[in-house]
Amino acid sequence: MTLISEFILLGFGNLHGLQFFLFGIFLAIYVMTLMGNIVILTVVFIDRSLHTPMYFFLGHFSFLEIGYTTTIEPLMIRTLLSAHESISFVACASQLYFFAASVATECFFLAVMSYDRYLAICNPLHYTSIMDNWGCLLLAGASWMAGFLAPVLLIVLILRLKFCAANEIDHFFCDLKPIMRLACSDTQTAEMTTFISTALFALGPFILTLSSYIHIIATILRIPSTTGKQRAFSTCSSHLTVVTLYYGTLGIVYGFPSRPQYEDLLKLLSLLYTVLTPALNPIIYTLRNKDVKAALGKMLR
Repeated sequence: MTLISEFILLGFGNLHGLQFFLFGIFLAIYVMTLMGNIVILTVVFIDRSLHTPMYFFLGHFSFLEIGYTTTIEPLMIRTLLSAHESISFVACASQLYFFAASVATECFFLAVMSYDRYLAICNPLHYTSIMDNWGCLLLAGASWMAGFLAPVLLIVLILRLKFCAANEIDHFFCDLKPIMRLACSDTQTAEMTTFISTALFALGPFILTLSSYIHIIATILRIPSTTGKQRAFSTCSSHLTVVTLYYGTLGIVYGFPSRPQYEDLLKLLSLLYTVLTPALNPIIYTLRNKDVKAALGKMLR
């Protein structure tokens, strides 16, 4: 049973008069992230030349990015203007659930998109038979379902914890570590569940993604002509960049020592995967992808 009804998000603490400037910057980044993903969704939906498995999954990924950023950034922007932003316990648990579910679903979609590139480059003769309409729907549906089921048990365990004294979360959103640090009951089961869930729903897709790209790179290196190598690599370079950014920033933050003296640094590093990476993804998928650039130019004309 929970003994306190709300938490206080401390956000970034004392910003020494910079809060309005940062509010404008982060609001602009949030709006650009939304617009970028909406543009990708619109282009993929309208242009028939992009009605392929690769862009079908990209559309799902862009839709997911809109939900992912909307889960975190509006509340984060509010904390810039208020030194103590209150949030109910249920709302905090809900934000943690949707954040964790979005992270897990992104991991699955990155794995599916890398598998799509693996089939296209390493096994092209079987590509159309595996990546037909039913196959794409099955992979997308499984990614959404697995991602949103992944954190259910963890959230149930969080709801069973007792919070009886401190209620100040030293962060700009309801992240797992700061919440569990406030609990006055035993968190060992929740911590073990977190470890198992991470191994299954983040490390598992990462290994699949890594394996796909090892095979892709090995296949590309065997192509005799330079032009052939460049053409093959161009079809997966944007996705490889996004994968590197996503797992790189997550690895930096969650692999960093969780000690009190590093709290401020960890908050800044959290901006990498909550703000920076989602903002860069639409730019990468448009600027580094000839098909999307061509379709966007056609739509604008």
